[in-house]
Amino acid sequence: MLTVEKKKKYTAEDYMQLEEGAPFQLINYDLIMSPTPIPLHQVISRRLISAISDFLGDKIDDGFLVYAPMDVKLDEGNVLQPDILYVTPERKAQVVKERVEGAPDLVIEILSASNAYYDLRQKKNIYEKYGVKEYIIIDPIEQSAELYTLKDGIYYQHQKAQNNEVLNSNLLPGFSIDLSNLFK
Repeated sequence: MLTVEKKKKYTAEDYMQLEEGAPFQLINYDLIMSPTPIPLHQVISRRLISAISDFLGDKIDDGFLVYAPMDVKLDEGNVLQPDILYVTPERKAQVVKERVEGAPDLVIEILSASNAYYDLRQKKNIYEKYGVKEYIIIDPIEQSAELYTLKDGIYYQHQKAQNNEVLNSNLLPGFSIDLSNLFK
């Protein structure tokens, strides 16, 4: 087991030596610790997972849909734990092994005071670099959501929605998130 000490650079190998369930992510070779999420964060996560599961129906087992904590190893300096991730059936065998190795197709991050900087800046840039096709950021304080779609290796804001609006997925045609139900 790795004991956390001040080190200039951590690697995926160092990260994998941490105790299972340790509240860390490896972001650009830095070990970043976060406290457990607040109750509102967890309620929103549950509502999102339920909505996606209901939408996928019988097809849910064909792909790979999970919520945090789940390690996503993108390279030797980045092992992230998105709040929710989905890998399409076409890519499941390629990406899902003992851990998720490579970019999920969909990542959803729910902002908290302790993680907003990482989710909005560093993790967004990493997801873009490694090819996450759709990135959704949920902001419980502003009661809003932003959906980014990857096109030619660059994220474009496809949609921004407020509390009384609906966010529509590109990756899952026909799937939408009614924000008034999400934030009720």
